[in-house]
Amino acid sequence: MSIYEQVVALENEGTPFVLVTLVEAIGSTPQDAAAKMIVTSDGLHRGTVGGGRVEAAALKAGLEMLEKADGKPRFESWTLKGDVGMTCGGAVKLYFEPHFGPGPWTIAVFGAGHIAQALVPVLLPLPCRVTCVDSRPEWLGRLPKASNLSVVQSERPADLVTTLPDGAFLVVMTMGHTTDRPILRRALSERSFPFIGVIGSDAKAEILRRELVGEGLTPEQAARFRCPVGLDFGTNHPHEIALSIAGQLLSERDRLRKAT
Repeated sequence: MSIYEQVVALENEGTPFVLVTLVEAIGSTPQDAAAKMIVTSDGLHRGTVGGGRVEAAALKAGLEMLEKADGKPRFESWTLKGDVGMTCGGAVKLYFEPHFGPGPWTIAVFGAGHIAQALVPVLLPLPCRVTCVDSRPEWLGRLPKASNLSVVQSERPADLVTTLPDGAFLVVMTMGHTTDRPILRRALSERSFPFIGVIGSDAKAEILRRELVGEGLTPEQAARFRCPVGLDFGTNHPHEIALSIAGQLLSERDRLRKAT
């Protein structure tokens, strides 16, 4: 695989890495300009920017960026003798480009109906991973193809709840409240997700909470979902609802990040 194919593969896997490019080589240097290497948390993944001490210094810098989750790209200019400790009299300029992938923000959309069809394309360009679950293959098949989208066909979508990361945001919009309820029961009783939103109305929320308490949840557990999901703007047009939901998800994401 070429270095660029490796970059795509790591992006698709969601593996954090730093792409290091030798943008300038002056005088006697161990590698020519445009040389590249990929650094992951395991060390040198692919490529080279010259080997020896210059590569060791670049590798150390890349690993430090990954360890600190430093997402800001930067240039480094080193003289090989003074900064790196080599006998060569040249100098190099390196560009460190970190890639932290679309994680760790995961959004799970339960239901692939009209609102999901409008919502998922809005979410996919964002730095997130989206999972959409539905029992209907024909609806899942209408979703766009993207490296950060997973589609899951299941007659028991509630079973997916236990597989989601702790920080996942859930948007529940199945065919009705009777199919929403099993998902909510597991999400609220077995997990502690930072955000759970449900499509519907205040009346639907009241019925769901009453039924969940009747199934053994505490009133406090049953209160931990937002219904109706979405910010209070727009009409009932699916695309306007999708924008209001996306806006709420982003608002909640930023609020939680500021709180930590």
